[in-house]
Amino acid sequence: MPRVDRLFRLLSALRMLPQPVTAARLAEETGVSERTLYRDIDALRAGGALIDGAAGVGYTLTEDPALPPQMFTRLEVEALVLGLAEVTLSGDPALAKAAAEAQAKIIATLPDRVQRQAIHAVSRAYRYERRPPAPPHIDTLREAAWNERAVEIGYRDLKGQITQRRIWPLGIAFLDREVECLAFCCLRQDFRRFKVAQMDLVAPTDESFRPRRVALLRAYIDQMRNRRDGANLTP
Repeated sequence: MPRVDRLFRLLSALRMLPQPVTAARLAEETGVSERTLYRDIDALRAGGALIDGAAGVGYTLTEDPALPPQMFTRLEVEALVLGLAEVTLSGDPALAKAAAEAQAKIIATLPDRVQRQAIHAVSRAYRYERRPPAPPHIDTLREAAWNERAVEIGYRDLKGQITQRRIWPLGIAFLDREVECLAFCCLRQDFRRFKVAQMDLVAPTDESFRPRRVALLRAYIDQMRNRRDGANLTP
């Protein structure tokens, strides 16, 4: 396969596969060795693609110079508008504001015809039962997950008893009626799901668990997929 075609195929794989995607998976998708794959990643980066990650961690395409917004199809525009509308209904004010700003930026870069498709999109999102407001400390959890910093929490169980925990926040899950923090619990030395509304205290610490968040989150999701119930996954 010509090198140019191989690089385009690699870009396509980075766009479509769940990220972060491992070098082994990318090498399989493009039909090359991992050694060649690493050279191709470097070539894409040199060409302007912003690809986060490294060997053993996985790769994420965060900026793709080969795919400008005006290349969106009508159905892709519908999907973007609907997805961002869903975010505004999440109960998280910071995410709702970010969704509105992101939509405005995207629409501003589109050609006139595609702008009209976005502004007058067919798809809409409504919820008769709105999610309750997100707890104020969700921003602290999100920031800690981004920075891969442990946090101390006071966690209230269904009987009202509070236990002190140190957790490594791995991700935030917006469910139908509540928000959960997917985390590694240092007390239990295992993965746990913590309901954010039951956290009475969230305090960031100086303890770093970088660069383990992505690998741990992937392992946790695989664990949940392999289990039919939530046994041993709650605090």
